[in-house]
Amino acid sequence: MVLAKRLRERRERAGVSQEEAAEALDVSFATVWRMEGAKTSLRTLYLRSLLRHYGADEEEVEEFVQLAKKAEEPGWWNAFREALPEWFGVYLSLESEARLIAAYEPHYVSGLLQTPAYARATLRVGFPHESEAQLDRRVELRMRRQRILERTAPPTLWLVMDETALRRVIGGPEVMRAQIDALLHAMQYEHIALSVLPFGAGAHPGTGGHYSYLRFAEPEIPDTVYLESLSSAQYFQERDDIEPYLNAHTVMAAMASETVPDLRQWLHDLRKEYEYA
Repeated sequence: MVLAKRLRERRERAGVSQEEAAEALDVSFATVWRMEGAKTSLRTLYLRSLLRHYGADEEEVEEFVQLAKKAEEPGWWNAFREALPEWFGVYLSLESEARLIAAYEPHYVSGLLQTPAYARATLRVGFPHESEAQLDRRVELRMRRQRILERTAPPTLWLVMDETALRRVIGGPEVMRAQIDALLHAMQYEHIALSVLPFGAGAHPGTGGHYSYLRFAEPEIPDTVYLESLSSAQYFQERDDIEPYLNAHTVMAAMASETVPDLRQWLHDLRKEYEYA
């Protein structure tokens, strides 16, 4: 996505139209359009020809080509292809590059903070006919995804959960106690900001459901909102589409802090309830 946008900007700086670029390559207009829209891979031969046509020197050409080759290297999630919906792979690639992940979870604990037992219980409901081995791979994928939070320079996870996500008993009281322990452990890290919106907070702007708002270090990648359904996903990047989500997230986080000022104590109290469940 970043390289595709840079390629388009390089063409525009050179004052070359997409039609003229296509003519220089002896390809269709659609080919150039797909390259600049990150809808196809950037072939080395095409890149070299286009950049030279745009007036780039050989150093710039080679730097761009090397970046394109690196971008074509498969992500870690490709090893889980059999357990990964095609539409979710795009999200994982974006998530792995994000410097901020602002997410609202109304029903479940975020996958980035789930324990293996909790993850397995939720996945079993979603895939009731899969074998234990197949389920193992899905759990492994979810645990592998969490490694982004263990990096030397991890993204900031700004998570708001509805109280429902912690009141809904997943896997039984023992699993819930362990999951709460995991959340308490996560709260010790500066790059993880966790809040819970309790029932007592009343109406709030997150009634539309789960979302993830992603922001990136690279200015070429626009902020992105990810929405997921049972069988597909949607991505929004236009300012008018994504601003309401960031505004809603800010409001909900403030509401959560006001109604649950001591989240650690709140979680400890909830954990005690599961000890006697």
